[in-house]
Amino acid sequence: MNAAARRSELRTLALALLASLLLWNLPFGGVLLYPFKLLATWIHELSHGIAMIGAGVGLDRLDLFRDTSGMAHARGSAGPFGGAVIAAAGYMGTPLWGAALLVIASTARAARRALLVLAVMLVVTSIFVVGNAFGQYAMAATGVAVALAAVLAPPRGRLAFAHFLAAQACINALLDIRVLLRPTRFVDGVSLDESDASHMAQVTFGTTADWAVWTWAAIWLVWSLLVLYAAIRINVWRVARTGAPRARATASPPGGSDRDARRRSPASAPGETAPSGPADT
Repeated sequence: MNAAARRSELRTLALALLASLLLWNLPFGGVLLYPFKLLATWIHELSHGIAMIGAGVGLDRLDLFRDTSGMAHARGSAGPFGGAVIAAAGYMGTPLWGAALLVIASTARAARRALLVLAVMLVVTSIFVVGNAFGQYAMAATGVAVALAAVLAPPRGRLAFAHFLAAQACINALLDIRVLLRPTRFVDGVSLDESDASHMAQVTFGTTADWAVWTWAAIWLVWSLLVLYAAIRINVWRVARTGAPRARATASPPGGSDRDARRRSPASAPGETAPSGPADT
């Protein structure tokens, strides 16, 4: 990909992040972003589920509810260390998913592949992993919508959609951390006294006092910001790296002119153009 295309990709990423931030602060922004919030909940709970499998306790099911809350259910019980890993996986895993999509979907072709993989994961988990009816229908419908966007959207629109999904995952990870600071948390309308942060606080500090819970909330907030920053820096680095060789190749030799070089180059002969690679779709 040339430097111009990379710069266009970076602009698309910046617009996706800006649009996400603006929509979340508009009066009806939450309604428009409701499907994306459900998707972020799916990513959060799936991250818990993967950690459960990695900790050896197994994953029983995921539940996703209309109020965009969710719950991951393990088949067994984990020890203190395994429980801490599982508790941290949701808030640490969600921004990683978003950052990975930002980095992988660097071209329209890569975005199509990434979106199709995401669509398959949504449909498969809706059938075999999600346990409640609402979650099954919602994730299956989301998977179909993502697949249609991957196949039917034009290249630029496909890339913008992938970046918007990634931006939503990253930003939702930041917004969800605010829930940990509230005195009461709800899952499917039922108030809960325990949260991921309170579990981590109990394991690491031996207490669920506010300062311990807020410490872990702050750690996860910083982690989300660092992951998002790293993903943006990788994309900026790609733009800079792509543009550097072109700048050196077109530089004029000291004390001379590149007119003769252009005259001798067959690619710049009258009536001819430089060869171009295949279109990126």
